[in-house]
Amino acid sequence: MAHCRRSYNPPRQPGTDTGPCFFDTPSMSTNTAPGTSSAPATDNQTSVAMIARQAIVNAQQVVVGYELFNRSRSGAAHTAATDVILVFTALSHAGTEELVGKKLIFVNCTHESLSGGHLELVDPDKVVLEIPPLGHAASEEVATRLPILTELRDRGFHLAFNHTVLESAYAPWLPLADYIKLDLSVLAPDQLAVLISYAGRHSQAELIAEKVETAQQYDMVSSQGVQMFQGYWFARPALVEAKLLTPSQASIIELINQVRKQASTDDIEETLKKDAGLAFNLMRLINSAGFGLSREVSSFRQAVMLMGLKKLFRWAALLLTASRTSGTPSSVGQTAVVRGRLMELLALETLPPEEADQAFVVGIFSLLDVMLSMPMESALGLLNVPEPVAAALLRREGFLGDLLTLAEACESSDDVVFNRTAGLLHLSSQQINLAHLQALAWADQLGD
Repeated sequence: MAHCRRSYNPPRQPGTDTGPCFFDTPSMSTNTAPGTSSAPATDNQTSVAMIARQAIVNAQQVVVGYELFNRSRSGAAHTAATDVILVFTALSHAGTEELVGKKLIFVNCTHESLSGGHLELVDPDKVVLEIPPLGHAASEEVATRLPILTELRDRGFHLAFNHTVLESAYAPWLPLADYIKLDLSVLAPDQLAVLISYAGRHSQAELIAEKVETAQQYDMVSSQGVQMFQGYWFARPALVEAKLLTPSQASIIELINQVRKQASTDDIEETLKKDAGLAFNLMRLINSAGFGLSREVSSFRQAVMLMGLKKLFRWAALLLTASRTSGTPSSVGQTAVVRGRLMELLALETLPPEEADQAFVVGIFSLLDVMLSMPMESALGLLNVPEPVAAALLRREGFLGDLLTLAEACESSDDVVFNRTAGLLHLSSQQINLAHLQALAWADQLGD
């Protein structure tokens, strides 16, 4: 996706460069194909998520947890900052004895991924979020991130930091640390001794020596009191396949629409029954160890009631970004989610949250014609959206229509439309740029 211009243009991420050119792709034609049914499709596809895990052991060399890595991407595209789709996949699709059993799951995060509501989908008790350092941290930025980290820990998530959290700049974060990882590949023995001593005096965190590759390294850190270890000397990362049954985009969109309208449990249950992939994914999630229930859920109605509408929406939005067309990640779904989040953030500048919700709906439905291969008017006929939403989608009318026009201008870098619409909405370039970057980061953390 193209970014808004002005003072900062971050590098484009793989899979997000979805400017206007994608409308020309034949498989995404907005014309209704001959014989196309008006009913939502329910075709499902099976894909495979490749997850690598590396054991973390205690002093008795008993496995206490696994660090997970997303290996579904190509080597060139993979980064150490594993997105939240990994947690979702691990806990809902592969949250079995085969992958993690009842052990702790350590997952690398980005700071942007920590603020999304999608973390509400999992039971925090077995998840350790590995928090990255901020580089050359300024005290203001450390303080800015503190409330989010505190909230996550209050909700029950375990937090892990690398050894930089022991630096004075990160002093506000140190009391939140459940685990501190000491990287033996970059720390000299004398540095390790100082850090281990300091951590013992100033923190209650458990220390984990990582990248332990020899018996000598193990003996050195264990003799200084370190009780947890990770590295090639114990186990190399092992690949585990998690087979995913992917629901149709149309069914996911229908579910999102129902949740936004606060539809009855009966209506939502009916939607689940129409799409085997949707039903399968929900039942796997609700019955996974990661969801934290003590008894098995056997009915759709029970699953919907236990999950609640807020979590159901976050789950559906995550599925939309992860859904696949012809075996490849859906850039259209990604673009729709970015638009929805961008419009929601901008609407929150002037509207209360319940009204800003409609801005998200407009954004996420703005590519329905492309997703369903039919004219927008026909697509909206399937969903029965409110009139302000329909007016924005069909004619770009009203406040919501202006927001959608602005979102499209951000993608195309159309300065004339951008400046005109920003003026109509009384939004500054700085407000829009910040919201767009936040929306891009949020969508990146939801899926590939």
